[in-house]
Amino acid sequence: MTPADTAVAVIEMAEHGQFAEIRMRFAPQLRPLVPAEILRAAWEAEAAKHGPVSSLGTPVTEPAGPGTVVVKVPVTFARETVTVAVELAAAGEESWITGIQLLPASAAEPAVPWQPPPYADPDLFTEHDVIVGDGPLAVPGTLSVPRRGGPVPGVVLLSGSGPHDQDETIGRNKPIKDLAWGLAAAGVAVLRLEKVTHAHPDLVSRNAGFTLTDEYVPHAVAAIGLLRDHRAVDPARVFVAGHSLGGTVAPRVAAQTPVAGLVILAGAAQPLHETIVRQFRYLASLEPAQAVDLDALTRQAAAVDDPALSESTPNSDLPLGVPAAYWLDLRGYDAPAAAAALGKPVLIVQGGRDYQVTVADDLSRWQAALNGRPDVMIRVYPADNHLFFPGSGPSSPAENEPAQHVDPAVVADIAAWLTASR
Repeated sequence: MTPADTAVAVIEMAEHGQFAEIRMRFAPQLRPLVPAEILRAAWEAEAAKHGPVSSLGTPVTEPAGPGTVVVKVPVTFARETVTVAVELAAAGEESWITGIQLLPASAAEPAVPWQPPPYADPDLFTEHDVIVGDGPLAVPGTLSVPRRGGPVPGVVLLSGSGPHDQDETIGRNKPIKDLAWGLAAAGVAVLRLEKVTHAHPDLVSRNAGFTLTDEYVPHAVAAIGLLRDHRAVDPARVFVAGHSLGGTVAPRVAAQTPVAGLVILAGAAQPLHETIVRQFRYLASLEPAQAVDLDALTRQAAAVDDPALSESTPNSDLPLGVPAAYWLDLRGYDAPAAAAALGKPVLIVQGGRDYQVTVADDLSRWQAALNGRPDVMIRVYPADNHLFFPGSGPSSPAENEPAQHVDPAVVADIAAWLTASR
């Protein structure tokens, strides 16, 4: 059965009330969060809103990471057409569901190739491929070097949570590539790299002790060294910049290798297990019929704080099925305190509409640890969401679906801060 066949079958099972069967098609670690009655309530709420299903359109299948695809199925209800997006992860010859989401009807249109933002003139820099790290876990990367005479400042870009490619591709958008090209056009050498979870998912999945450090630090340190050794780069002005979870881990990276400073883009500071619960509660406030058991998720998050947590704790007892070793590594980590201990210049940029990393829950922690220092700059962009896409109203996952670019003001401010360093 192809992924498209599976997605269509899921929708047809929902039409026939077969929610226990849908639940069993979810990845095992996610099943505790999706009881059949929760799935039923979510579907029935949509049917009450839009009317009965009248037809299904042609599915569109898009890659969503190594071994993972999103199938977008146009579903015409009596009163409206929407896109049901079913995320599927390969499991042998079958596929497990890892997420179901409702998107606008336009989401099922075939994606067009990425176009550079207006602020990124590719004639102003060159690019070439690099290999970051060595051995079986080495990953691909791309180095963007300004054509202007050097030496220039350099920055390594780290993407957020999940098995991202070097561009942090999310649907039709590539926010890390936007940022890389914008900075390179402004005179900054940029190295962006695939995460090891994208480049080597099989090797990572076999490592039960895999941690946040394993996910980021060795490759980030290697990338910083590679950039520092480049003939066009001023080795005294090499920075690390991280988005979301990449921003959280940036201080840990900087503690392992010399950097000139840090750029934190929507860096999570609230403990991750608490953040996950908060995010799902927010989504439920937008759409009360969310197909996630918030009580079960809250119990899983509480298990992270339990002193009895050990590497033998079952994955199914922990948030999103992530193994205990990962949570044990994160549990005692305070990113703002780690950044403060470095004594390095820091630029923090934050979207005012970001519901994933928020002004109240995360930026406040960075401010408490770093505010008042002359080498710390904090910028909030009121219209921006988590990917620094400008918009209005409450932020939601659906607003990231159309092709768009990182806010030019964000790129300009980061470029100015990096190039002003001496």
